[in-house]
Amino acid sequence: MDISSLSRKKLFPLLVWLVILFFGCSISPENRTDILSADRSASIVPDYSGIVIPYNIAPMNFRVKESGEEFFVCIKSKRGDEIKVNSKSGIIQIPQGKWESLLKENIGAELIIDVFVKSQDGRWTRYKSIVNQIANDPIDSYIVYRRFKPLFNIYKNMGIFQRHLGSFDEHTVYHNRLAEENCVNCHNFWKNGVDRWLLHMRGGVTTSMLLVTDEKVQKIDTKTKFNGPVAYPAWHPSGDLIAFSVSKLILFFHQVGECRDVLDQYSDIVVYDIHMNTIVTAPQISSPDRLEIWPEWSPDGKTLYFCSAPKIEEFENLKKQGELAYDEIKYDLMRITYDPINRTWGKVEVVIQSAKLGLSITEPRISPDGRFLLFTAAEYSQFPSYIQSADLYLLDLKTNKWKKLEVNSDKVDSFHSWSSNGRWFVFASKREDGLFTRLYFSSIDSLGNVTKQFILPQKDPSFYDTYLEIYNVPEFTKERITINPQVLAKAALSTTETIKAKLDPMVLLNMDSRK
Repeated sequence: MDISSLSRKKLFPLLVWLVILFFGCSISPENRTDILSADRSASIVPDYSGIVIPYNIAPMNFRVKESGEEFFVCIKSKRGDEIKVNSKSGIIQIPQGKWESLLKENIGAELIIDVFVKSQDGRWTRYKSIVNQIANDPIDSYIVYRRFKPLFNIYKNMGIFQRHLGSFDEHTVYHNRLAEENCVNCHNFWKNGVDRWLLHMRGGVTTSMLLVTDEKVQKIDTKTKFNGPVAYPAWHPSGDLIAFSVSKLILFFHQVGECRDVLDQYSDIVVYDIHMNTIVTAPQISSPDRLEIWPEWSPDGKTLYFCSAPKIEEFENLKKQGELAYDEIKYDLMRITYDPINRTWGKVEVVIQSAKLGLSITEPRISPDGRFLLFTAAEYSQFPSYIQSADLYLLDLKTNKWKKLEVNSDKVDSFHSWSSNGRWFVFASKREDGLFTRLYFSSIDSLGNVTKQFILPQKDPSFYDTYLEIYNVPEFTKERITINPQVLAKAALSTTETIKAKLDPMVLLNMDSRK
């Protein structure tokens, strides 16, 4: 036997051992035979477990909240390629292209997430599968919201932004640094489109409504002898009329708990005709004896829903220790018929009395098919964003029955809106810390059954841990807003092209009651 043969015989076992060692260490955790099994699912943040998700949503990146040195996640469904992600930190960022393909290939099927964690002793643990459902119905492509710091009187760095829900792309619709750094709010879109929409500005020369129709921007001064600046818009289905609240607000403070509160000194509802540039109203919706607010049209345009409470003087007898019993003010849900051809109003009807619910009813929003009405209910007030007890309720307009939704938390859950197909809704919630509102989504079926909520996905799953701005006033849109923010700013700053709204001469209410 020559030396070379002997050397090969001695080296062969060593090579075999090295090959076994290499491939043994590189075996995917899901294929190992020595793996441990946990009797529960892994804890992940955000909580994307047991939810229904649209097939056109951005990758739902998350962080595994289990102790370990290495992490492996496998995402799969009935069809298509599995998505496998390795991580040393526990942060799982899903490739967008693979995510989109997997969801679209499995519309209506389950989405399985398997999580594996390697401990310090080198042993792998497999947790129970996280099972989600891919919905049959898509969500609108975009969401528009306002972002700003959680302050009550400083408006610097406030803007309106639009986020593409199928990715992490966000662009600026308008930012107040382009003008006077004043408040910008109340953005609203006709039928979830972007060919007719509006937003409001408060303070200085920019105080006005910016009305956008077919890429044309008009600055409208909505103040008349009857009303001040308008707010809380609701587009009529025709696209020709917009109902608004007009209020005089009082902001006051508490020494303990939520420090801020809002009270209406008076509040009415008016309707703006965008073609006639005219403000109209009627005694039924602008009574000096009531506080009317939060208008909402039915999809057929023949009914206006709104919220109403007795005038502020009615609560003078409820004073506590010399102060107005503001926490006794509760709003009823009302409606009134409307003839869009003759532009005439019917009689006001109570839909839900606050006394029956024991809560104040605000923010009514009707599903596109007219079947359901989402509203917010809180202990008192017409401004639930500051009331920790605020929750979402659903009224079935077919049966006139209402229920408190399962998506609520023990903190503020309020401002909400519907997707154009009526199968999704978004709302703002302070559930994480009681201070910062984040956006949550839930699906709803034709019977009014809703699913577990999920937070707006971000590229970095730890984003919300350190982000110190509020998301609020979420509104779905089907398309991207293409008008340039500088165009909006130019219109806002203009002092020569402002259109002054006219007051309909038939408005014969007692003006003195508003002083």
